[in-house]
Amino acid sequence: MEFKDYYTTLGVSRTAQADEIKRAYRKLARKYHPDVSKEKNAEERFKEVQEAYEVLKDPKKREAYDQLGSQWKSGQDFRPPPGWEGFSGFDGAGFSQGGGGQGFGGGGFSDFFESIFGQARQGGFHQRHQRGPTRQQGRDEHAKISISLEDAFRGGSKTVQLQVPEIDASGRMHPEIRSLKITIPAGITAGQQLRLAKQGAPGIGGGQPGDLYLEMEIQPHRLFTVQGHDIYLTLPITPWEAALGAKVTAPTLAGPVEIKIPAGAEAGQKLRLKGRGLPKKHSPGDQYIVLQVYVPPAKTEAERAIYEKMAKEMICDPRKHLF
Repeated sequence: MEFKDYYTTLGVSRTAQADEIKRAYRKLARKYHPDVSKEKNAEERFKEVQEAYEVLKDPKKREAYDQLGSQWKSGQDFRPPPGWEGFSGFDGAGFSQGGGGQGFGGGGFSDFFESIFGQARQGGFHQRHQRGPTRQQGRDEHAKISISLEDAFRGGSKTVQLQVPEIDASGRMHPEIRSLKITIPAGITAGQQLRLAKQGAPGIGGGQPGDLYLEMEIQPHRLFTVQGHDIYLTLPITPWEAALGAKVTAPTLAGPVEIKIPAGAEAGQKLRLKGRGLPKKHSPGDQYIVLQVYVPPAKTEAERAIYEKMAKEMICDPRKHLF
């Protein structure tokens, strides 16, 4: 029989770490799953990927396989060495076999796999490990949801509708709309994820469902912009408020507050309201007030007269620094 190179099957190196092997497996399992794949020989490739992962994900199986792999290469005829018992202490327990699971044809792992792991030496006799359906955990699913800035600030419950994969009575996978009630923690920011355990894709062969990860998107706000946990507000003020100083009311996510405009304030100047941003575990973010000087139009003769008087009495050249 032919020696199978499980590392080549998954497209990883022989020194690959467990998380790299897991990522490679999930990518290939999605690609070749018979219910969704249009690849040629998808079912056969899916079984090969399953078999490779069955061995490489388990440290004991992988060590036993590596002991043999040092003597054979992919494509060579394989026959276990006489008296080979696999990994020290191997008793045949805990090795799931068989195969295809729900939604595709049955059938176990290859003869190569069976020759290594399908039997165990106990009391001088080899006992064949009984075939059983391969249990495979469902893949994790990812989705984005959009929430208001007020939801991000206060937190609370929200019901969302998502299209998720489901397995029907015939074992086929199909999309289905599901309503989920989620809890949004106060202070969540754009890009953060909520993990909903066992709400992902269904498992195969009785395996547990994967998890669902919801990435937060914060809707644009008519007043505020967000940078991390900090909130920014552009606040219009009059020329006399900027020149003389004033007390004005400004909106915040927690409600309006009175702030002091310093005399001589300039357009673009920032005022900080400490702790008025999004909540955070150790300290909340801040709110920054960005001043914008609003110049009232001269609509009447009296208003024009005021501007003309200012032009005569308040001599200044705001452009002299340009030259």
